[in-house]
Amino acid sequence: MALGEVNARRPAGAVPVMPRLVLLRVLRLATLLAGVSALAFTLVHNSPIDPIQAYIGADVDLTDEQLAKLREQWGLDRSPVEQYLAWAGTLLQGDFGTSTLYKAPVTDVMGARFGASLALMGVAWTMSGVLGYLLGAVAAMRRGRLADRVVSWYSYTLSATPTFWLGIVFLVVFSVWLGWFPVGLAGPQGVPAADVTFAQRFHHFVLPVITLSAVGVANIAMHTREKMTDVLNSDYVAFARARGETDAQIFRNHGFRNSVVPAVTLQFAYFAELFGGSVLAETVFSYPGLGSTLTEAALGGDVPLLLGIVLVSAVFVFTGNLIADVVNAAIDPRTRRRA
Repeated sequence: MALGEVNARRPAGAVPVMPRLVLLRVLRLATLLAGVSALAFTLVHNSPIDPIQAYIGADVDLTDEQLAKLREQWGLDRSPVEQYLAWAGTLLQGDFGTSTLYKAPVTDVMGARFGASLALMGVAWTMSGVLGYLLGAVAAMRRGRLADRVVSWYSYTLSATPTFWLGIVFLVVFSVWLGWFPVGLAGPQGVPAADVTFAQRFHHFVLPVITLSAVGVANIAMHTREKMTDVLNSDYVAFARARGETDAQIFRNHGFRNSVVPAVTLQFAYFAELFGGSVLAETVFSYPGLGSTLTEAALGGDVPLLLGIVLVSAVFVFTGNLIADVVNAAIDPRTRRRA
């Protein structure tokens, strides 16, 4: 049943399903950001991080009077609730504050690093989805054979492998032992970013993206294998085999259309793990993205930058879940009725 037919059967004046679904999710995003911001602010406020000391540096000694004046100027002498409300008010105006590490607006720092992270996560997300689906389909079509055992072993092994550990292994093997790829960064050390060529960027890009995508392949492969197996064991596939359809025809006519949509939905829901894996991969390879910047902000006590990246990551993960819900609602009538 088409989405337009479902909306046409709704009572007059009722909000169409898809806009209503998106509206509800946007309202959830507002409450999510409020909760995440409050929780993150509370955790940072109760942590050992001293924003003033992080800003002036560990080698600078200030008198108690100077510290008190700075605390008053920054509003740190007020209650935690007042501090949070003041910070939330500036966020609503689009002001995320100033990074104490980079001495620049948080939005500028995140904007400069977001493109690198988006490229890394985008390529890794696409590779893991395509390769995971293909491997899962091959395993299901060759269930019980060598290909199925190899894909299953790979998936079970990689699903239990931490991203940072896999990145370290790749560094040792391909960078240290074989010398095929650089140890880290997004370009040659000492070369200005404007002078780095595309080939050099790609050379530094290969290992981080392989590390991030290798782990993501496992979930899609195993999910596709199980879904495709259910399709192949169905009555209509048995009837298709009785009619003389080959394996390629069965996959094209029945397997693909019944297994690709759940795989796509699962892949969009993978955004949370993708961002978490990106943080670890970027840290291991010193890749200049949001993930490594988040680690630097946490270790350097850069509270404005830390909180800003936390909020951006929440929006990123929520966007993936929203797209997964929209895909489900656009295809599955039962999901539309529950929306």
